[in-house]
Amino acid sequence: MTAQVSPSPQSSGADHPAPRWLDADEQATWRAWLYSNQLLQEQLGRELAREAGMPHAYYEILVQLSEAPERRMRMSQLADSCLSSRSRLSHAVSRLEERGWIRREVCAEDGRGQLAVLTDEGFAALAAAAPVHVESVRSHVFDQLTPEQVAAMRDIGETLMRHLNQY
Repeated sequence: MTAQVSPSPQSSGADHPAPRWLDADEQATWRAWLYSNQLLQEQLGRELAREAGMPHAYYEILVQLSEAPERRMRMSQLADSCLSSRSRLSHAVSRLEERGWIRREVCAEDGRGQLAVLTDEGFAALAAAAPVHVESVRSHVFDQLTPEQVAAMRDIGETLMRHLNQY
């Protein structure tokens, strides 16, 4: 919650600094960004599911693998790249294996880790889905913004990524 609320008796101790509440303009900005991002993710997901038969999370996994050397990546690295937990990624990779789009291999370097490998069938599925995804992104984001807004959006995104990648 980011709105100013009345402090509870338990939270008013001297050892806790006073919250830096958002003013009305900051609150409106925060909510517009948060809700628009959620709506955009839902819309992109609906369009990919309807037109390409895959959830957005599967699309992102296929993209990450398609851009990796030899279309393969350690499972742990793939989870990090997709901003996913390892267990959630493992479940998704299992579903993608069932479709024949990914296969797992034991990592030759250490024999312990697993690699996810994008198959030719998976690459073909990605190639079929990519036009749907790019048109959705263009239609729902870039066509709605001026060049100045696009530049500002990139600057904001890069600034936040630099900050958040520290944690």
